[in-house]
Amino acid sequence: MTPRELTNEIVKILDKKKALDITAIKTEELTIVSDYFVIATGTSNTHVKSLADDLEYEMGKLGAAPEHIEGRATDFGSVLVHLFQKDQREYYNLERLWNDAQQLDISDLLTD
Repeated sequence: MTPRELTNEIVKILDKKKALDITAIKTEELTIVSDYFVIATGTSNTHVKSLADDLEYEMGKLGAAPEHIEGRATDFGSVLVHLFQKDQREYYNLERLWNDAQQLDISDLLTD
């Protein structure tokens, strides 16, 4: 699976599990850490944990087990996933830190 295909699958899984404000950014030209970041918000600590657990399970079924998990950041090799509650997301503001990165149009992957 290419890094972009992996990103798309992650977005679809998080959307299916009711994650909020899902954002995907292309970081491959800015860092060697990853090709893409996916950032999403959960409504509570329980929801964030559930998102992380379900994402790990669903990606494992696709043969893409995480390489590393630290807190609510999951590393799928070329894609890093950051899951936050709203106040934590605002505090860390990763979109601002990576504002030079290209934001992907994922609207076709999200349900209404």
